[in-house]
Parts: sequence; structure tokens; C-alpha cells
Amino acid sequence: MPPRRRPQFTQESIDQQLQQIHLLDQASSSENLEQLGPIIKQIHANRQQEAYLRTLQALIESKDAEIESICGDNYQEFISSVSTLFSIKSYTTNLREKITTLDSSVSQVGKSLVEKKKALLQTKKTAANLDEAIDGLQACLRVLDVVNRVGEMIKEGKYWSALRSLEDIESMPPTSLSTTPLFQHVLSSLPSLRTQIKDAVTASMKQWLLDIRNVSAQIGQLALDAMDLRTRRWRSRREKDAMLKSSRVGSAVEVISYEKTEYNVLDNDQLKVDFKPLYECIHIYTALDSLDEIRRSYQADRKAQSDLIIPEPLPLSSLPSIAQEIVGYFIVENHVLNTTGSFRSEREVEDLWDALISRLSKAVEDALRNEKDPDTFLKVKEALLGAVMTLESYSYSTTSIHSLILRLFEKYANILEIKFGKRFESVVAQDDFQPMYVEKTSEKDEVLDTVWLTRDQRDQLIQSSAPLNLPWSQGFYLCCQDIRSFVHNFYQFIEGVSQHHRNIDDLLSKSLDAILMTYISESIAKRAQSTNNLSQLAQIITNLEHFEISCAELERSLTNIRSSQRGGTIRVKAAASFAATRTKALARVTEVISSKLDDYPGLSEYDWTPKARQDMPSGYLYDLVNWLTTVVDSLALKDAYKEEAYRGAVGYLASCFMDFLTGRDIPMMNENAVANLIMDVDFLDEEFKRSGHSYSAAFTELRSTASVVMSDAVNAYLVASIRQTSYATVKPKRLQALLEKLARYGLECRDAASRERGEKRRKEAEAVGRLFPGENR
Repeated sequence: MPPRRRPQFTQESIDQQLQQIHLLDQASSSENLEQLGPIIKQIHANRQQEAYLRTLQALIESKDAEIESICGDNYQEFISSVSTLFSIKSYTTNLREKITTLDSSVSQVGKSLVEKKKALLQTKKTAANLDEAIDGLQACLRVLDVVNRVGEMIKEGKYWSALRSLEDIESMPPTSLSTTPLFQHVLSSLPSLRTQIKDAVTASMKQWLLDIRNVSAQIGQLALDAMDLRTRRWRSRREKDAMLKSSRVGSAVEVISYEKTEYNVLDNDQLKVDFKPLYECIHIYTALDSLDEIRRSYQADRKAQSDLIIPEPLPLSSLPSIAQEIVGYFIVENHVLNTTGSFRSEREVEDLWDALISRLSKAVEDALRNEKDPDTFLKVKEALLGAVMTLESYSYSTTSIHSLILRLFEKYANILEIKFGKRFESVVAQDDFQPMYVEKTSEKDEVLDTVWLTRDQRDQLIQSSAPLNLPWSQGFYLCCQDIRSFVHNFYQFIEGVSQHHRNIDDLLSKSLDAILMTYISESIAKRAQSTNNLSQLAQIITNLEHFEISCAELERSLTNIRSSQRGGTIRVKAAASFAATRTKALARVTEVISSKLDDYPGLSEYDWTPKARQDMPSGYLYDLVNWLTTVVDSLALKDAYKEEAYRGAVGYLASCFMDFLTGRDIPMMNENAVANLIMDVDFLDEEFKRSGHSYSAAFTELRSTASVVMSDAVNAYLVASIRQTSYATVKPKRLQALLEKLARYGLECRDAASRERGEKRRKEAEAVGRLFPGENR
């Protein structure tokens, strides 16, 4: 690329550029050197400094020549002007001297006047300054007086007036005082004065909180007393009006009635609670735009106070006073919530409520953890229930306290069950099981009002005149009395509790069943097993019958009571247990009779290998039948139970006779012994039939087994069709045992006929043993 050529400037172009500079413009009165920059830059860039300097020098010389020419042309005019100026100067000097002389004379004349005027002006200025100073001092005094009165107002508790005074000072219109250091100092002290007001009103509120804490118990006591009076009034009215029977305190009907006589526990003849300190504090803090600060402080203080209400551990004796303090505490909170606008929120009060009730529940449950006295539970419930009913009227949610009461109720029911269970066991253990004797009609009526009977039984006993023996024993009456007491104590706890009827009814059903089955029925069963007295056993059976009836009547009675209280149905299932115990008692009667029959001498004196057959039954059977009929007929039992006793005794005799024939205690016997035994069986059967009892079925197997042997029908028995139709009750094992005993006797005899018969019986026994091994054995 060829080198770039620099531009060359001619003399004319340089002159033109110099003329363009404003400095060279004759019409211009200001210097403008900015145009020199580009020219000088071009000069240096083109390296034509010498050419420009020569041209510039020539320009300077031409301008100097022009100046000299101009000055030479105007010289004469300049000289004449100077002469004129000198003339004017002389005239002016003369005039100045004259003026000076005149001024001196005037000054002499007015000097005294000027001095007096100066003095007057100075005096006015001083007076104005004094007036201004007085006004300033008075304004300062007014401000200082206001500040001073602010302090006095704070001491007098006039916090709002003090705050307004500070606002008045701050909003004063601009004056000369506004710029003074004193006023500025006063203005700078206003925040400190506001802080003093805030501290003073806060201290007043703190003292009010302390006073409220001290009277909370009294507030709660007045509220609980009012609720108690309200409850008693409503109970009295409910007793008079059947339509109100199902309505409780707090129901819509009761609330409408109570509104006519509403009682203010915070403002009455005994107590007047002043909320002014709190309201004033809220007002002041609102004005100071610090409401959140006092709200947090109030919540923290009330939380601290609530923490102090419940001591740890909780002494149960102080629970009523604690309940009073809790009620008073939350009545105050309810009033504050409803009268302070946005100062308190429902959530804050609910947080205090939930925390306190949670601590109360834990403290109460811990205190009652090892408690065994049901009366203590009742006292706790009464204290809690009064608080519940009172605070419900102030719209507090009492679900958690109701849950606590129901949990305590379950423990109470268990303790009550154990307590009464021991009483029932004691009553059963000490009962003589003899008919209860009443001497007077009043005694009879008292007993009939206590026990549960069917309508027919009650009517029959009412018609009976005293003195008389009642069908049951003293123990049955005492048990009914304790059952009523148990039910009363049971419902005494839940009186006033408005929730969970079905849970309560179910719990009562379970508790009653546990008491009736475990502590009464099983105790009677143990007592029956331990006694050998038939008259006592008969009374036990009678008592058990009445207990069965009582279960149904008790269920009906309790259901009627609960239905009037909007409760559920009470189910008592213990009747089946009493029926089972009655069956055991009847079996025990049979056992006792059987044990006495065991002791009867005739049963153990049979000759099992007689030489000949008897022509009449054994003599002991006459005494046995007489004894059995006398004993059974003398029992105070229904005929059905007597028949069952007879049946049991006859069955026992039949089993004894069968055991003689087939058991292991008698090693051998002959046909004569079997025939004699069958004669005795026939005698017993006839005797029982003659006395109106037929128990032939008890001897069916015995007779059939003996008939197979006595009629030599073993071969027929071995035929299946005959065995199933004619000898269905005969068991092969027992028949085999009888044949073995007969065979053993025959084989031990010395005569050939007997030995042959014994061998025959042995073979028959083996044949029967091979017949259906294991069947009917």
C-alpha cells in the first residue's frame, strides 16, 4: 500500500484559517481560543509550524499599523475632550466645597435633634426587645407549665391527658419561641416524657393484673355459687314440670329462663372489678402505635399467671379453690375479649385455655393415680363439673374436661366395682342361707322396696301378712341393697355430665355384669361347692332363681330411668351366669345326696357269690327309700328341682349298681348275685313309682345288660340286627366285663357244671370283645 501523502496548505488557506479564529474578529469582544486547537493540531500534523509563524507575525504587524493609523487620525478630538473634562472637574470641585459648607451648617443645626432621635429610637428598640423577651418568657413559662403538669398528670394517673398535652406542645404553631434552644430542648424531651407515660400506664396495668389474680378465686367462687343456685332452681322447676325433665342446665329452654335473672359476677354487691387500668393502657399504647407490644406483654403475663394456678404436685384438697381460680381467670379473659376490640384474639384465649386444661388434666390424673377411695373421685368430679358448667355458659369449649371426667369415671367405676365386689363376697360368705324372717309389715315393705321381683311375686308377698319367712335369704336382700347403692354411686358420678350416654350405659352394663357374675354368682358357686348342708343348698338354688329374675327386672328398671334422661338401653347379661350356677348347685345337691348314699351301709354288704337267689329285696333299701324321699321332699325347692334331685339320686344308684356288675372293684360274681341285684332294682323302681316318681329309664342299661346274661342271649346279641333293635342300650365293653366276672367265678368252682359254664362265659366274653372293638366302650 503506497504511503499516504500529507495535505499541503497554501498561503491563502492559512490566512483564511487565521481569519476564522474568533480572536482575530474585530467585532468580537470576547476571546475564543477553542478554534486554535484544530488549527494548531493541523499545523503540527502537516509540519508547517514555520509557515504559520511567519504568516502570524505578518498579521500582527499589519494590525499594529492599523492601530497607529487610527490613533493619528483622532488625536485632536481627544485633546479637546480632555480640556473639556478639566473644566468640568473645576466646576465639580467648587460645587463639592459649597455642599460641604452647607452640610456642616445643617449638621450643626440638627445635631441635637439627631441625638434625641437616636435616643428615642434606642429606647423604642429596648422596649420592643423587652416586650419580645416578656412574650418569650411567658411562652416558655406556659410550655414549662404544661411539661410540669404532664408529670403531675402521670402521678395522678391521668395518662391520656398527659399524652394529649404532649401532642399539644408538639403541634404548637411556629412562633419566635419555636427557634429558641429552650423550646428545642423541650421538644427533644417529649419522647422521654412519652416513655414515662408508657412506663407509668404499664405499671398501672401490671398492678391491675396482680389485683385481678388476687380476686380471681373470689370471682370464680361467686360464679360457681351462682351456677349452683341456677342448677338448684332449674332442678326444682324440672321436678314440677315433666316436660322439662330431659332438659339440663345450659339447654336452650334453661338459658332463656335464666336470662331474666342474669347475675354479673364482675359487678355486684360483693365485688366490683374495675377494668379501667387495662382499657387506659390499651388506649395509650394504641395512641403511641405500640399496641402489639402491650398485647404480647399481656399475653405473657397472663400465661405466667395461669402457670401459677396449678401447683405441682396437685393436692386434691385444694382442687375446689383451684377450680374457683380457673373459673375466675377465664371469666376475666372472656370479658377482656368481648370488651377490648382487636386487643385480644380468640386464638390467644384458646391457647391459654388449652394449655391450662392440659396441665389440669395431667395434674388430676397424676394425683388420682394411686387413689382407691371412690369418694375422692366424686369430690374431684364435683369440683370439675361445677367449673365445666360455669365456663360453658361463657362459651368455652369443655370437651377436654368432659373427656377427663369420663376417664376419671372409668377409674371410679373400676374402684367402685372392686369396693362393692368385696362387700358382695363378704355378704355371700357370711350368709346363713336360711329363709329371711320379717316380723313387721314395715320390715316386709322395706325389703320388697329393695329387691327386684316380678309383678306376680310382689303381689303375692304383699298379700301375705307378717310375720313370715321370705323365699330368699338375708344375703339376697343385702346384695340387692348393695346393687342399688352401687347403681346410685355409679350415676352419682355422672350426674350433670351431658355427654357420651351410650358409653356410660355400656360401662354400667359391664360393671353390673362383672359384679353379678364374678362377685355374686361365682362366690355363691364356691359357697355351694363347699357346703354339704342340703337345706342351705336348696336356699342357694332359690336365691339364684331370684337373682335371675332380678337381672331382668334390674335391666328393665335401669332402662326406664335412663330413657327419661335420654340415655341408652342397659343390658344385663348375668342371668345366664346365675342359671349356670343354679345348675351347678343342683348338681351339688345330687353330689351331696350321692355322698350320703355312699355312706349307706347296705350298698357295701352285697354277697356277690350267693348259693341261692333271694325271694325279697335287700332290707336296707326300705330305709334308703324312706330317707331319700324324706330328705328331698323336705327341701324348700320347686317340684321340678326335687324331681331333678330324685333323678340324680336314682341315676347315682343305677351307676353304683352298674359299677357293681361291670366295675373293677368286684372281681367276680355269679348269676344269683345278678338276679338279686335286679330284684333290688325292681323294688326301687316300684317304690319310686308308688311315691309318684318314675325313673325306670335310669335302670334301662342295667336291666338290658343283665337280661343278656340271665337269658343266655349272648349269641343273639352278637347278631347285629337283634343287637340294634333289642339291646341298643347295652355297651359291649360292660357286657364283656360282666361275662368275665361270671367266667372267673365259674372257672374257680370245683364242679364240672360250673366250670363248663365258666368256660362258656369266657368264650362269650371274648366274642363280645371282638365285636366292634372300641365301639360304645
